[in-house]
Amino acid sequence: MDLGDGTPAEQAARLAGDDPVLLALIAAFTSGWLPPEAPDPEPTRIFDNVTVVGTDFVSATAVETPGGVILIDALESRDQAADILVPELRSLGVDPARIKYVVVAHGHADHFGGAQYLADRYGARVLMSPTDWDVAAADDSPDVPARDLDIADGQRLTLGGTTMTLPYTPGHTPGTVSPIFPVWWKGRRHTAMLWGGTGLPEPTSGKRDYLRSVTDYAALMRRAGVDVELSNHAQTDYGLERLQALRDGTAGGQNPFVLGRARAQRFMRVLELMVRDKLQA
Repeated sequence: MDLGDGTPAEQAARLAGDDPVLLALIAAFTSGWLPPEAPDPEPTRIFDNVTVVGTDFVSATAVETPGGVILIDALESRDQAADILVPELRSLGVDPARIKYVVVAHGHADHFGGAQYLADRYGARVLMSPTDWDVAAADDSPDVPARDLDIADGQRLTLGGTTMTLPYTPGHTPGTVSPIFPVWWKGRRHTAMLWGGTGLPEPTSGKRDYLRSVTDYAALMRRAGVDVELSNHAQTDYGLERLQALRDGTAGGQNPFVLGRARAQRFMRVLELMVRDKLQA
């Protein structure tokens, strides 16, 4: 597609067209954007094997396998884990005692906050990249988890016959990880990505790292056949609205998180253009 002349942001807008997912992504990378206020979403089973719980600001994603649950992120605090994450998982039939691993996408408190609670109560192992264990250790949160397992770049974490790939995507933090994993919808297999850290860092060097991560990850997605896009901040990708459509049954029998391979690549291309725009600013 010829995006024509103009700034990268203008090119991103042309590529997005009227796609609400891509338009939400552009908005999230536009100067002055603030997360819209919204009611906290109800817990939602978004795939046969995937449940999302959390608040309007941040979510945790539970991937069920016959051998237990891999949880991506753990909300903002021990209290949120106890009061939101655990009961909401139970409400949809996911036993929190089956959480074997907590994969923390990056070392900020809104992602690691409930991890130590889950480790203490259920024996879950907590994983983070080595660099972001250091980022977490420097945080003033009272809920920084005790250092446990390091994630190696591209590590394959297998549980109950399900394998999750954990590539590094530095930028938001130096050691952000963005999982890729299989999901099923009405018995049909798809491949999901979850972008581990959305916001751009202030230093130019960090933005350049972010740009490299976007282009490298898009290529990895292409090789893996990714056709599902997920985020741990659902206000940045029209995720809250898509969750609501699934709960209301207004998605027309389709799963709104299944973008298809071409549209998933457009998502990454729009993200790339928005980062390029910030680098030129």
